[in-house]
Amino acid sequence: MNLINEINKRVSKKEKMWAVLIDPDKTNISKIHELCDAINKSSCDYVLVGGSLMTKDVFEVCIINLKKYLLKKIIIFPGNNLQISGYADAILLLSLISGRNPEFLIGQHIQTSFQLKNSNLDILPCGYLIIESDELTSVQYMSNTIPIPKNKTDIGAATALAGQQLGLKFMYIDAGSGANKPINTKMISAIKQTISTPLFVGGGISNQVDLEKAWQNGADIVVIGNAIEKNKQLLLDIIPYNNSICT
Repeated sequence: MNLINEINKRVSKKEKMWAVLIDPDKTNISKIHELCDAINKSSCDYVLVGGSLMTKDVFEVCIINLKKYLLKKIIIFPGNNLQISGYADAILLLSLISGRNPEFLIGQHIQTSFQLKNSNLDILPCGYLIIESDELTSVQYMSNTIPIPKNKTDIGAATALAGQQLGLKFMYIDAGSGANKPINTKMISAIKQTISTPLFVGGGISNQVDLEKAWQNGADIVVIGNAIEKNKQLLLDIIPYNNSICT
């Protein structure tokens, strides 16, 4: 079963999921087996790989090594069109619909279209919405776009709906790497109530309470990155949805 069908089936059953986001630039390749062991023991459902900025030539090396040890599916979460590897299982093909930068709406996609066609990757067309954070985040700076104001839930909902009407199969709302707070739960709820596609939520999630609030307000897959980079034990501490207070 490809990942589009797998995720849609799980969402239709009202399952709630979470994913760990790995930034290859911040990953010690020599100790990657230890990270994979912790991920395999954790309750996480998927592993996302990508970053806003790659200063080291380690993207594919990282994915190859992850693939050796991981029991979870690997989804590329690309920061740019260089972050593609056929060793992953799938790619979130992100269109930055909250911004007006044509490079991230369609430009970089054109450059990689045939490469993706010739790969074995499951392609997950995804509307990407950056939501305002209290501070400038990497994704805002690198994409050169203005985020959706954090309290303008109507703009967030309308943008996500437009993305769905354009045929995008997933929505991903993100406060961005380095955000010090999660996305406003009213924004998550407004978007989820407006769309029927699976909803990823990331940025600023740092503990079980943040995770559960996102789930309760409509997130289907919550993504945790920076918090795990700072504290690997969090991987093993996260309680899955069915055993959490969400139920």
